[in-house]
Amino acid sequence: MSFIPHARRAGAVASLAAISVTGLATAASAHVTANPKTAEQGSYAKVAFRVPNERDNASTTKVVVHLPAEHPLSSVSVRPVPGWKVKVEKAKLPEPVKAHGGELTEAVSKITWSGGEIAPGEFQEFDVSMGRLPTDTDLMVFKADQTYSNGEVVKWAEEPPAEGAEEPEHPAPVLRLLPEGGTETAGLTAQAKPAEPPAASADDGTARLLGGIGIAIGVIGIGVGGAGMARTRSKA
Repeated sequence: MSFIPHARRAGAVASLAAISVTGLATAASAHVTANPKTAEQGSYAKVAFRVPNERDNASTTKVVVHLPAEHPLSSVSVRPVPGWKVKVEKAKLPEPVKAHGGELTEAVSKITWSGGEIAPGEFQEFDVSMGRLPTDTDLMVFKADQTYSNGEVVKWAEEPPAEGAEEPEHPAPVLRLLPEGGTETAGLTAQAKPAEPPAASADDGTARLLGGIGIAIGVIGIGVGGAGMARTRSKA
């Protein structure tokens, strides 16, 4: 009879452990990220900056994303977000950069969304179309500032860790760039060519031939049977 209380206690402990693990996983993943995670070098892509609210007692009221100055982009546009104001700022480049057959002397350096609210337990995505993506690097780092209604500012600005190293507490959103053809799609990036259907094998051709012969014989048989019934009726 003592088995049931022990089982209940074990179940309660397991449930609490599961809740703890879930809470840790949520906390570990609740930071500003760039989505999708990858894009193709030299392409145009739509990147959504996903901003979750990590506080229980305050709302997120402003988000700032800094575009890397070492990899200026010739084209940057934002998608309107209901309830939010957006401000796009440009900065002069130290040296002109060739782009679209001309020279780029300034580029977007910062995008600020404000006036809206991300309540506790919610997240928001801010879409940015950008390009052409650089071909001389495999990583773009977008540092971000998240401001809460209580005045707290969280800076997501730590560089990505080396492979196998522990993730920093406030990692910056990153976009990994793959060589041409290394990714299927990234927002506005062209879709990969769909795989062609496999060629029919000799066995498939034989099966189709035999099937066709069978159908033909069946049709002939129906015709002969119908003719025989017609003759029988005429004699009657």
